[in-house]
Amino acid sequence: MTTQDLEVQDLPLEGAFIIKPKEFYDERGAFFKLYNREILKSRDVEPLFAEDYISISKKGVIRGLHYQLAPFAQAKLVRCNRGEVFDVLVDLRKSSRTFGKCASLTLSEENKLSVYVPRGFAHGFLSLADDSILSYKADNDYSTPHERTLLWNDKALGIKWPKLDRYLLSKKDEAGATFEAADKFE
Repeated sequence: MTTQDLEVQDLPLEGAFIIKPKEFYDERGAFFKLYNREILKSRDVEPLFAEDYISISKKGVIRGLHYQLAPFAQAKLVRCNRGEVFDVLVDLRKSSRTFGKCASLTLSEENKLSVYVPRGFAHGFLSLADDSILSYKADNDYSTPHERTLLWNDKALGIKWPKLDRYLLSKKDEAGATFEAADKFE
């Protein structure tokens, strides 16, 4: 599907998709159109973002798998501005036909892709390069009491993380809940 010169590709999880930007080059440099309201609206996404984040991660850093419960659940639009990350989504919506399924993709400064992560999904990534910079927009406010972490290496999820010499996680991420024990969405 193409809307306003942007290409959209569905991920195998219901409601999640990738946006390939429109690229413009000339003698001055480059300009990229990352998304527009019509792309989001065509997929029943209200294009209002409440917060904007940037993370910088060393190679081997795993952040996630994070999500927030209602009424602070968040949808996110995520892209890698520098470096490369292995990005992971997990559908935690019991009413979804893809409940309990995972999808992964590589986001990088080279491919310039953005991924839309719907509400009701856990999300995380592994930095594959030093100083990878991820930016993401969230459609709802952050709320510490509503934040949850799903265990990144829970065997029930079957995520095939790239093999690295070492992984670096926060204590919170190391102590994430298993899929079986995790809070889920209806």
